[in-house]
Amino acid sequence: VLDGSDTVGLPIKFIPPDAGSYRCQILLKSPCDVRVYEIECVVSKDQVDAELEFLTPACQSVIQNIPISNTSSVDWKLEAKLEGEGFYGPPVINVGVGETALYPLTFNPVAEC
Repeated sequence: VLDGSDTVGLPIKFIPPDAGSYRCQILLKSPCDVRVYEIECVVSKDQVDAELEFLTPACQSVIQNIPISNTSSVDWKLEAKLEGEGFYGPPVINVGVGETALYPLTFNPVAEC
């Protein structure tokens, strides 16, 4: 049973420059033991609220291309769930590592709103 009396804390300070996956190894050596710990930190960006305002005559569509930048180390396959009448866009968008893709959000009002 571990009661904490036989453990030692190992403080680590990690300041990531950007979102992504970061891996490292920690090597601990003593005269009678060698241990390697592998650590992976996955960093995501802060949630950002955004607001778009569409102005178009009734029954005429407008398209807003929304840039999506992938600064991570893996390709993204993103699924879009659109809510609200008159909004359309592709259900899936792929963004490769280091790429910026444009998501074409379309608003097509059928009446004044």
